[in-house]
Amino acid sequence: MNTTRTPAPKPKHQPKGVTLLYEDADILVVDKPCGLLTIGTDRDKSRTVHSTLNDYVRKGNPKSRNRVYIVHRLDRETSGILLFAKSEQAKQFLQSDWDNTTKMYLTVVNGRLASPQGILSSYLAENAALMVYSTPDPAKGKLSQTAYTLVKEQKGLSLLQINLLTGRKHQIRVHFAEKGHPVVGDRKYGKGNASYPNLALHACSITFTHPVSKKRLQFQTRIPDLFTRLVGSFQLPTPDTTP
Repeated sequence: MNTTRTPAPKPKHQPKGVTLLYEDADILVVDKPCGLLTIGTDRDKSRTVHSTLNDYVRKGNPKSRNRVYIVHRLDRETSGILLFAKSEQAKQFLQSDWDNTTKMYLTVVNGRLASPQGILSSYLAENAALMVYSTPDPAKGKLSQTAYTLVKEQKGLSLLQINLLTGRKHQIRVHFAEKGHPVVGDRKYGKGNASYPNLALHACSITFTHPVSKKRLQFQTRIPDLFTRLVGSFQLPTPDTTP
């Protein structure tokens, strides 16, 4: 099936705090900045991408029945592409077809990896302190797989392109921290880096099947400046659009 690489539109107005990459009658695709929650939690009711987009589709009318539906999430500290649906039917299709969705990330980790490419696999669980960790017991954790390819090494850092084969909470951060290569800026699972307050993890592209037209669509984002500050200029491999 052919994949359409869709250019960003030029809307008359943008949602506040996020960049709108694409919108039609059924979906919204946005670029989320680092530091913004996808959706509110019991502990945090601050402004989120979800609330921002609800305001956007309601066009200032609080009585409007228009709303957006969560398809997937990104951590607060992670920047990049998020896909939202405009109806329950579109949401259900996108989530049921999620195994055919390709999600590519960029990250910079500490150190040099033993192999320039590979797949990290473990069963991930979460403890009472909300820390995610690998467990050898498949009954206690969910199978999680992270495929990576080395793009560039610079000054003791490794720039990696990630194909997220499963979408568990904190998956990329935990897998590389447990291998001794924490993501730069990760204060929860790694040693962090005081010079870079933001997490060097970015959801750079997504390829999925449109819930109505059934066309394969691909969207890409601009890479944050943090990455070139860390490793200098680089060229990304051509993304594989095969699900």
